[in-house]
Amino acid sequence: MQLDQLCMQLAIDKAWEFQLLTYPNPAVGAVITHHGRIVAIEAHQKAGTSHAEVLALLSAYENISGEQIGFDRFDAQMAHDFLLRLPSHFFRYCTIYVTLEPCNHRGKTPSCASLLSVLKPKRVVVAQVDPIDAHSGGIDRLRISGVVVETGVKRVLAQHLIEPFLIWQKRAFVLFKLAQTSNGRIGGGYLSSKASLMHVHRLREACDRMVIGGNTVRVDRPTLDCRLTGGKAPDITIYTREDTFDRNIPLFGVGGREVSIGNDLEYLCKPSFVLVEGGEGMLNAFSEQTDWYLFYQTPKLSAHNLTYNIDKDLTFLHSGTKGIDMMIWSKAKNE
Repeated sequence: MQLDQLCMQLAIDKAWEFQLLTYPNPAVGAVITHHGRIVAIEAHQKAGTSHAEVLALLSAYENISGEQIGFDRFDAQMAHDFLLRLPSHFFRYCTIYVTLEPCNHRGKTPSCASLLSVLKPKRVVVAQVDPIDAHSGGIDRLRISGVVVETGVKRVLAQHLIEPFLIWQKRAFVLFKLAQTSNGRIGGGYLSSKASLMHVHRLREACDRMVIGGNTVRVDRPTLDCRLTGGKAPDITIYTREDTFDRNIPLFGVGGREVSIGNDLEYLCKPSFVLVEGGEGMLNAFSEQTDWYLFYQTPKLSAHNLTYNIDKDLTFLHSGTKGIDMMIWSKAKNE
């Protein structure tokens, strides 16, 4: 159905807005229709809080009933309890589209499959079956309860969405962050909008470790904190062969984190989320280790001569905007 394709694409696009910010959970989006009219577009936003389906159900309730909920919608237990107290079959004319099979287990939050099996919407449309055996079984649970479930809508795009989640089950997922002008220049001070910088700080807050090149530390003397979001600054690894750093620069003065120095990449064997920032040297050094690249491209042409001098074919995964900037997710071609 054309509506199924449209709604699933909206769910996928919404999930990308929170890609990697949900670590160690996967990015998941959900859309709900009521009598064929879209009444909710939501996504999971942070691990330990309400999942995409729950946020969508709460938004759908508000749109259908005209009432506003009076509690923290991100409190998963409170949200589940509220939804289970609604009149029977409140969602009977609803179809919920979700990019990943509803979870069948209880972790930090209750099971979404259990919730939906009680609420019994008209249909549940799933893009990607959960590839983690310990998490799967949600579709079977829904079908046993009498809910109609369809799978495979926009499956390939949904697979791209959860690729980081699958990688960090086994080893580090490595994201290389780049900022540039529209003609590929990277020099001349801050190139990103305030919205892009805010997003970078949210990624720093979510990651296990941030890696930066030694030359960047010596020349730019950065802080690399999360001051725009108020979160905990990430642990830092300075990738270098020579420990010749001024310990009085702001980078070493941020409390509550570790700063390690060296060129040993053993930490990449550990399941984790690693964020890399830097210029041409780091881009080349981590060419084989980088899983994805995230470009923040500002609408500006620059005469600065500094750029990324590297040859690599990329495949675009998704694009969006942050403020005035383009935000482009990509990975090396044929990987």
